[in-house]
Amino acid sequence: MNAPLHRELPPSGLDPVRALDQVTRQWDSDILRQLTDYIAIPAKSPGFDPDWAAHGHIDTVLRNAAAWVEAQKVEGLALEVVRLPGRTPVLFFEVAATRAAAADAQTVLMYGHLDKQPEFSGWRADLGPWTPKYEDGKLYGRGAADDGYAVYASVAAVQALKVQNVAHPRIVGLIETSEESGSRDLLPYIDALRTRLGDVGLVICLDSGAGNYEQLWLTTSLRGMAAGTLKVQVLTEGIHSGDASGLVPSSFRIMRQVLDRLEDSQTGRLLPEIFHCDIPAERLAQARATAAILGDEVYKRFPWAHYDCGGATAFALPTTTDPVQALINRTWTPTLSVTGAEGLPALQDAGNVLRPYTAFKLSLRLPPLVDAAQAVQRLKALLEDNAPYQAHVTFEPFSAATGWNAPDTVPWFEQALHRASRAHFDAPCGYIGQGGTIPLMNMLSEGFPKAQMMVCGVLGPRSNAHGPNEFLHVPYAKRLTAAVAEVMAAMP
Repeated sequence: MNAPLHRELPPSGLDPVRALDQVTRQWDSDILRQLTDYIAIPAKSPGFDPDWAAHGHIDTVLRNAAAWVEAQKVEGLALEVVRLPGRTPVLFFEVAATRAAAADAQTVLMYGHLDKQPEFSGWRADLGPWTPKYEDGKLYGRGAADDGYAVYASVAAVQALKVQNVAHPRIVGLIETSEESGSRDLLPYIDALRTRLGDVGLVICLDSGAGNYEQLWLTTSLRGMAAGTLKVQVLTEGIHSGDASGLVPSSFRIMRQVLDRLEDSQTGRLLPEIFHCDIPAERLAQARATAAILGDEVYKRFPWAHYDCGGATAFALPTTTDPVQALINRTWTPTLSVTGAEGLPALQDAGNVLRPYTAFKLSLRLPPLVDAAQAVQRLKALLEDNAPYQAHVTFEPFSAATGWNAPDTVPWFEQALHRASRAHFDAPCGYIGQGGTIPLMNMLSEGFPKAQMMVCGVLGPRSNAHGPNEFLHVPYAKRLTAAVAEVMAAMP
């Protein structure tokens, strides 16, 4: 699709054809280049780069974004880089309401982040995390889709309103740099800026995903997370495996026993009921509707391993091929992932040695309604108590965030979403839960319980955030930018 199929002006007064043309030209002439430069900078989140301040990469990407925003000379926009001692910095901007907007109108809060996940392995030979490449409408490299594009798209959406002289409420932007570390620095900034945020009536968070690239998608829920390092130690140093095995218990075997308390390895189900919750009926209904749209693409979109099996190609299988259950599994079911390991030498360096310890980095995704702090306490006790062979077992949590379930959608917001989706995609807005975690959303829902939440993003099929070959789907990002402008223009 090269142009929206609906020309009629919506009640907001924003011409969607002109809006998309405006943001498309801005993406092509400027934003794409900005994001290409952004990818080349290894601005890893503090959780992955403890020396982030000395390396200066986070400061560089924030400074570049701030310079770009100021260069746009958006009417009524004021920008500030805010720094709290010992914290990663944030970018804060404010756009005054137009004269046509009511003086007591609520504020729109636009959110994004500029810190990145680490490199990871497995990138295509001609790609890399810090080597940007634009190919077939996709910008490859770490961070542009998750979600360095957000500040650029946010300001471009505001400019689309300004170009057409469309009335809009007060708009503020908050761009943080610790999101990939669990937004550990965000709450102090929320507290410091609370009076300047104002009475937030709409939050636009461009850090989420999309079920496909054919319509606008609203995220309805986010899972929480409890993460930490589980370590099992049996010796003070490695010893000859022929001398000790059979007498000294393997730290890896003890690790397996400890994890068996948490997870049924046959099914992947987490055993303690405290990690589960009831799924709201509305979310089940939305899952069924989304499954009808996406079908088997819900699970086929992943890069499954495959191999030759007697002349035929065999593929690794998902936990379920039922699209409804697949959506539920990745959004409302608690799940354990081992995302890192220590104490295990590389294969080429592994001798016949019984290792002294094994350590795993655990990432436990929690259903949206499960309290993360309580989950961490239960997890620590479950893993550490009564260790087999009295081994030294420790679980050190380093990140915990409660998930989020979207508030009820009010009529104006629902109508605006569908109108924006039809204008720019010729399809209604879709509703989908996400398995990831955005700690800010729960904070904002508590702080602004009456606010509508436009949580959306460009992380659609095969975009592979956090993994190899991550890409930003540029045509979708352009339409999303225009759709955001549409929704802001419709805010009463």
